[in-house]
Amino acid sequence: MSEPLPQVVRVAAERTRADDWALALAAIGIASRIDWSPQHGYLVVVEPQDAAHAIATLGTYDDENRPRAAPVLPAEYGRSFGAVAAAVLICGLFVITGPRAGGHPWFDAGAANAARIDAGEWWRAITALTLHADFPHVLGNTITLLLFGTALCALVGPGVGLWLALLSGAGGNLLNTALRGAPHSAIGASTAIFGVIGGLAAVRVMQRRRGADVSAWRAWAPLGAGIALLGLLGSSERSDVLAHLFGFGVGVGLGAATAALVPEPLRRQWQYVLAGAAAGAVGLAWRLALR
Repeated sequence: MSEPLPQVVRVAAERTRADDWALALAAIGIASRIDWSPQHGYLVVVEPQDAAHAIATLGTYDDENRPRAAPVLPAEYGRSFGAVAAAVLICGLFVITGPRAGGHPWFDAGAANAARIDAGEWWRAITALTLHADFPHVLGNTITLLLFGTALCALVGPGVGLWLALLSGAGGNLLNTALRGAPHSAIGASTAIFGVIGGLAAVRVMQRRRGADVSAWRAWAPLGAGIALLGLLGSSERSDVLAHLFGFGVGVGLGAATAALVPEPLRRQWQYVLAGAAAGAVGLAWRLALR
């Protein structure tokens, strides 16, 4: 009885391809050789008893070395000065009002006073974001705003980013005053800043879930930073932790909605329109406060 003939498990047009297959088989202990056929090309040949194992191994090898699709880069707006403009605004107002202890009348007119907001003065939820108690207060908020606000505006654009900050800050103040009631009163941009952090985290996580090339660190770092900042500020007697939590929560919701409804940043001209509208909203709020 004649012995079984060696079996061809792969055919390649190029020798390098056949060499790769033979090397993959050798790595798991399957002996093979490469023959040449004028009609078919390079033949990878193994012993009959090894054929099934060799075919399965080469199938796995091909799957692991199949060309991968290029990663989908997340859509980003790019360099923006939206956060810088917001920081200039709050610093400029602090130059005008000075510290709260100085008794400037704008503190009474613009603070997020729960009783006055409940009476219909909704604009205080906005004006309070631009007032600060003292220099360390405005300095700390300016630094964190520049850090996280710049990141958010570079991601979604200055117009969208400023509106996200404004709405999350105002929304956080409204929820906080509604819950705590009179005589609660608050000032400071930190509620909006926590909204920015929440929005940044939500947009990154949504991008990652859609398959964009966003690392886990970039997606979850803002959330970790927000939690750490909450813990740090929560140790201060003057810190309004509930307002920060509400701002963060509203920011997460707005960020997720932004990522879902506007997956790519709006064009530059629309960003400028939105940024101008955000500035106009702050100006209108102060006009109502000072009338």
